[in-house]
Amino acid sequence: MTITREARFIRAESALADIGGNAARYGLVLVLAWIGALKFTSYEAHGIQPLVENSPLMSWVYDILPVTAFSALLGLLELATAALLAVKPWLPRISAVGSVVAVGLFTATLSFLFTTPGVGEASAGGFPVLSSTGQFLIKDAALLGISLWTLADSLAAARRQTERADKLPVLR
Repeated sequence: MTITREARFIRAESALADIGGNAARYGLVLVLAWIGALKFTSYEAHGIQPLVENSPLMSWVYDILPVTAFSALLGLLELATAALLAVKPWLPRISAVGSVVAVGLFTATLSFLFTTPGVGEASAGGFPVLSSTGQFLIKDAALLGISLWTLADSLAAARRQTERADKLPVLR
């Protein structure tokens, strides 16, 4: 039996989609884990301080928590989110929760584009020319998209897992 050229193309396309999906998911896990771990450093805690201080939605947290404590809590959330995303092959429903949290994290970070002074590069005329802060923040648009994709992927895997379980014979 010979495999047609079209069948080889479909197999290659499917393999590439699997590789790309895993690269997106576990790349997101790596980014969240790395950035989450950095939140335990003074450098990162103070690096996000201007973003949080200028946010109408988040500035209140520094009335309750010191800068480093808030950063550490955020780091714990990011590390937990990375772990939740990573368990998709075994626990897709739990991974979907991680995706929802990631969507929230990246949406919050993108909001800083509109609330943080200096996002546009003044020497180049301001927005839409992004400063280094603006460049740091804009990447979250892609990370938000990946988080939405991981949510859909996890929900599809959970559905398939349920369908397989429904087909198992019942032991009496």
